[in-house]
Amino acid sequence: MTGIVALYIFMLAAFTGYEVISRVPVILHTPLMSGSNFVHGIVLVGAMVALGGAQTPLEKTIGFIGVLLAAGNAVGGYVVTERMLEMFKSSGARRKGAAPEKH
Repeated sequence: MTGIVALYIFMLAAFTGYEVISRVPVILHTPLMSGSNFVHGIVLVGAMVALGGAQTPLEKTIGFIGVLLAAGNAVGGYVVTERMLEMFKSSGARRKGAAPEKH
């Protein structure tokens, strides 16, 4: 695959992704984020497989950076999802062991 074809595919994927994401209703963002966290986990596994097959020091360095970035992306996604879900809980339920407030 030539560089021009790879660049064309990347630009097409970026444009398509932007168009799809921009049309998602606000109510669906949290469930979609949970699904995307699953995809980030797959990216992490792929990065670890690529690092396992690395032979030169440059390949190992790039693979290690890829694993770090993929792990940070997966963990960050779960943290953000957890914080978003916290916003939907009542203030009484946020405290550990406390019953929800009754009005």
